[in-house]
Amino acid sequence: MARIEGVNLPSNKRIEYGLTYLFGIGLTASQIILNKLHINFDTRVKDLTDAEVASIQKEVTENYRVEGELRKEITMNITRLIEAGAYRGLRHKKGLPVRGQRTKTNARTRKGPKKQPVALKRKVTKK
Repeated sequence: MARIEGVNLPSNKRIEYGLTYLFGIGLTASQIILNKLHINFDTRVKDLTDAEVASIQKEVTENYRVEGELRKEITMNITRLIEAGAYRGLRHKKGLPVRGQRTKTNARTRKGPKKQPVALKRKVTKK
């Protein structure tokens, strides 16, 4: 089992797709890394040698922002927008779509489940 940047890569997957389990590494970046290190895309993660795992680890840590470091940077960027009072920051703060999508209908992913109105709510009076 290969462990890179604190993430266990799935043993039975091809290394090309296994690297995408790292937050911040997609398929294209994975292919670029493997081409640079001359590792075959068809190799399974369990079949990698220790030297290959070490070379992938070194390449990722030196040239890519992944996992905790990337998550921290994204959080800091959002915090900066909120503190500056930017429109995008206000949308983040309110939990609404940030990139200009409509909210009259749709936007349920950002807004959460629909809130049902309570019909004919009356006060109960005691006799």
